Amino acid sequence: METNRQKKISGLLQQDLAEVIQQILRDAGTHNIVVSVTKVRVTPDLLQAKAYLSIFPPSKAEPVMTEIQSLRKSIKHAIALRTKQQLRRMPDLLLFNDDSIEYINDIEEAFKGKNNPIKNPDLLDDSKKR
Repeated sequence: METNRQKKISGLLQQDLAEVIQQILRDAGTHNIVVSVTKVRVTPDLLQAKAYLSIFPPSKAEPVMTEIQSLRKSIKHAIALRTKQQLRRMPDLLLFNDDSIEYINDIEEAFKGKNNPIKNPDLLDDSKKR
């Protein structure tokens, strides 16, 4: 269970991380890519923060995540400068791709009858066809 302090720091980091990443994308001249920070979880000792990023369009997610991972230290530094009045120590950032929107879309498509594994068994793995 998260404490109020963890929730407050998570919210602060989520907002600042979103702003910093959007600024990096603007500076790099990257257009037509939207990155949103869907969730930030801070450990109880406040030493690590796990941030989940949702990237649209999903086809660009892997290269964008690779680029963001390579800039992780500069992102952490930019956030530390923004939060120096609120935080004594900036938590270490762990960044993950949040593909839950893709997963939800796949489930919706299955409910609508598209990609139905019963009608088209080729959609399943070989081990699940039996």
